[in-house]
Amino acid sequence: MLIIGIAGGSGCGKTTVVQKIIKGLPEDAVSVISQDAYYRDNGHLSTKERAKINFDHPSSIEFKLLIEHLDLLKKDKIIEMPIYSYLTCGRAKETIPVEPKRVIILEGILILTNPRVRERLDIKVYVDADADDRLMRIIWRDIEERGRSFRQVLEHYDNFVKPMHLQFIEPTKRYADIIIPQGGKNQVAIDILASRIKIILDK
Repeated sequence: MLIIGIAGGSGCGKTTVVQKIIKGLPEDAVSVISQDAYYRDNGHLSTKERAKINFDHPSSIEFKLLIEHLDLLKKDKIIEMPIYSYLTCGRAKETIPVEPKRVIILEGILILTNPRVRERLDIKVYVDADADDRLMRIIWRDIEERGRSFRQVLEHYDNFVKPMHLQFIEPTKRYADIIIPQGGKNQVAIDILASRIKIILDK
C-alpha cells in the first residue's frame, strides 16, 4: 500500500490535483480520504459560536481518529470515514466506508502539520498557488457551497484563513517531497507524480 498526502493552502487546487492523479492510475486502485471529514464535531454549538470556529488551525482536526483510520487501512481493514457538514459544523450519523486499496490519497490543508500523520505518508505533496488565485477560489467555494456572503468570506479570510496559512500551512512546504506550483493547472508536474506512483506500484 502506498499512502500519499496532498497538502496546500485553502483554494490552491488540491482536489483538482487528486482527480487528475486518479485519472492517470489503474481503475479501482485508489481510495481517497479527506481531512475535512475529521473536523471536530461542533454541531452542538450555537450559530454565533460556530461562526468563531477556526477551521484553519490544527486543533480543529481530530488527528487521533484520522491516524487510527490510516493504521486500520494499512492493516487491510475497511474504515468508516465521517461525513462533516460546514453548514451545521457537525458530523452526520451516516459514514462513508473506505476500502484499503493499493493507493490511499489523504488530502487536506493541515495534514503535514502533524508529525504522526507525516510518518505514515510515503509521498508528501504540497500544492502551491498564488494568494490571489486561492482567494478567488475561496470566494466562489464559500458562497456557492457554504452559504456565506461576499462580506463574510472576506472577513473569514482576513481573520482566519490568511493568518493561519502563514503560521501553519505555508511552513509545511519544507516537509514536502514534491511541490506542485500553479495548482491543478500544472499538468506536467501531475503527470510526473502519476508516473512515479505507477513505477512504485509496478514494483
